Formats: sequence, C-alpha cells, structure tokens
Amino acid sequence: MWYTLLICFLAGLGAGLGTGLAGLSAAVVVSPMLIVFLGFPAYKAVGIALASDVLASAASAVSYGKKKNLDIKNGLVMMAAILVFTFVGSFFAKYVPNKAMSTISVFWTLVLGIKFIIRPVNTTRQEMETVSKKKRLIESIAFGAAIGLVCGFIGAGGGMMMLLILTTVLGYELKTAIGTSVFIMAFTALTGAVTHFAVSGFPDWKILVCCSLSTLLWAKVAAYFANKVDNKILNRIIGIVLCVLGVAMSIVYVLFRLKSHE
Repeated sequence: MWYTLLICFLAGLGAGLGTGLAGLSAAVVVSPMLIVFLGFPAYKAVGIALASDVLASAASAVSYGKKKNLDIKNGLVMMAAILVFTFVGSFFAKYVPNKAMSTISVFWTLVLGIKFIIRPVNTTRQEMETVSKKKRLIESIAFGAAIGLVCGFIGAGGGMMMLLILTTVLGYELKTAIGTSVFIMAFTALTGAVTHFAVSGFPDWKILVCCSLSTLLWAKVAAYFANKVDNKILNRIIGIVLCVLGVAMSIVYVLFRLKSHE
C-alpha cells in the first residue's frame, strides 16, 4: 500500500510541476509511472492521467487568470479546433507503430526543455499585444487544427505543442502562453478522461484520487511560483524541469521496454 502511495505521489509530483510550470499534460508522467511500477493496463493508466490533469490544469488556469496571464477568447477558439481535429487524427492513429507513439512525447519533453534553456522566450506583454486580433484568431484556428491532428495521431503531446506554438509562432508572452495552455488542457483532458472511462470502465478510485490530489497539489504550487518570478528566471526553471522530466521518463520508458520483453 505504501509503495502504491509513493508511486502515485511521485507521479503527481512530476506531472503537477510540468502542468503548473509549462502546461505539460499529466499523461506524459502519470501513465508511464502507473504502467511500469504498478502494472496498470495502458488504456486505464492514460484515463487516470487525463483525469488527474483536469483539476490540475483547471487550478493552474485559475492561478494564471488571477494575474491576467490568460487569453480566454483565443484559447476557446484554439480549443475548439484541437478537439475537432483530435477526432480526425484519431482515425489515422492505427497506422502509427505503438513504439513511436510511446516515445515521441518522452523525447519531446527533453527537447523542449533544452530549447527553453538555449533559446528562452523573451516576448513582452506589450509586444504580444501588437499582433492584430484577426491574425491571432486565424492562427489560433489553423494551429489548433494542427495540434489536434498530431494529438489524435500519436495520442500525446498537446500541452507541449501548445506551449511551443503559442510562444514561438503566435508571439505570446511566456506566462500568458502557459496560462492559455493549461486553460485549454483542462477541457481536452476532461473530454479524454470521460471517453476513456466510458470505454474501459471506472478505474481503481484509490489510485485515481491519490494521483489527482498529488498532481493538483504540485500544479498549484508550481503555478503560484511561476506567476511570481521574473520571465528570465522562469525560462530557466521550465527548461531544467522539462529536462529532468525528460530524462526521468526516458529511464521509465527503458524499464517499460525491458519489462515488456521479459
């Protein structure tokens, strides 16, 4: 029992920090941990991870929203495009090797972490507001569709893709990008969790509660901290946290591959 609680706590710790600091989906951390260390079936593990993501992302979005680091209007537009095209992409997911689907989000986390360290996001709020509303609306739809296709195709990567697109393509200031990302993730995670539970049934409620509470706790801590620090420092912290998570999840992935060959 204590071993199970420890795994849930550590999974929530990693997922919560990733969510609160960078809008990372809890599925990147929670589902591999449950699969490797607790022997959960992959589909049920992803369902628990998505359910854990709902409260964590919602709480993080509230924290960012209180500091006015949230673009609800364009966030809703992008979310609608993501949800629609996630269903489209899911039809083609069967053509992707399972190995590729499981490795993409792990290594992408590491790459994104390195990016934030080497090339930090220095866009100011004033620079962000110079972009025309029409241009941003069109870009939100177009790139939301692209993110949705990729998410439906490989089954992961939504939070990381949103943060990358919002900061490097749509020209968002870092904290506003994270706030908008977690706002969208709260709804997409809810949709995914409901779908998973409808298909596979309700999971072990003790595991679900433990993972959800741990993820929520650390997401709130991370979001509170992120809204307080300077963007220059936040870039470095995000980079370091994502790199650590990327390395840790790479180790978990290797363990998973070894376990699957036993």
